[in-house]
Amino acid sequence: MVRHTSGLAAGLPADDDVLLDVPDERLAPALVAAGRGEYEAAAKLLAATREAGEWENRDRYVTRLAAFARSRGEWFDDWRFAAPHDPDALLVKAELEVARGWESPARAELLRGVTPLITAAAEGDPGDPVPWRVALDHARGTNASHTVFERLWAEAIRRSPHHYGCHVSALQYLSAAWYGSHRECFDFAERAAQDALPGSLVQALPVRAAFAYLTSEEGPGPSAKVPRERLDEAADLAIALSREYAADDPWPAEVRNLLTYVLVRLERWSDALEQLRLTGPYASSFPWDRISDDPLGQFLELRDGVRIEVAAARPLGGRGTGRGSLTSGSH
Repeated sequence: MVRHTSGLAAGLPADDDVLLDVPDERLAPALVAAGRGEYEAAAKLLAATREAGEWENRDRYVTRLAAFARSRGEWFDDWRFAAPHDPDALLVKAELEVARGWESPARAELLRGVTPLITAAAEGDPGDPVPWRVALDHARGTNASHTVFERLWAEAIRRSPHHYGCHVSALQYLSAAWYGSHRECFDFAERAAQDALPGSLVQALPVRAAFAYLTSEEGPGPSAKVPRERLDEAADLAIALSREYAADDPWPAEVRNLLTYVLVRLERWSDALEQLRLTGPYASSFPWDRISDDPLGQFLELRDGVRIEVAAARPLGGRGTGRGSLTSGSH
């Protein structure tokens, strides 16, 4: 096992080279400028995504800029003062306030007060689906009924039928942890994946449903048992999607991190090692921040554990099957 463990490090970057939540080449300069108190780069970036209809990039950038504004908000305050009706600033503001509301003990009450901000963001560009992703997150936090959810979902997919962020928000609403069930969650995810465009991250929705099931607070009890075969099929679909992207590509990094977690829980060690090699240096906070206060440390620890498991499965140089029984706890 010791002999194989060292060899299995091939293709994996050194621990010191692994980075958490690395921004892409377009977002990074905007964050650097915001760190200097300058909002213009962020404003220009989001305007470009809106004008070009780059909704997936826009969603990611809005989320990251809002998170940065939470810790260092001077640049954003200046932007809001200079352009109070800018649709991009309105969207970041809505995302920012929803994120703040989620962390309060009075979450539902605070989030209800954010409704006018979401409405303003949606009216800023009627064709933009991202405000409706924010609205779906908001609905989950305000205990909105299925009727309200379905209305918001219809508005979202009317603007962008295959928008990944909106699908993720809808999946969370339908999960057993919130207002649905494991069955509803998987059914929604599998239908969406089947209808997804080639190479779309929407094909990773079933593995997100698997993650929700495996991390359910109630546990995967017998009354809501999801067959192992369904979990493996979700993982297999995400593996096929991952292989459509180049190794060390930051775009699918979060999906690859999530897939790795699920593969580990399914004890598919060889498959997990393949994803770690494809992921390269791009660790993401999600899903590791769900199980550890140190997501980067958790990622690195898990890499070592996967290598040890793969090595243990082939002490004589053979190849392991990569599959095992469903575990009951996280690794």
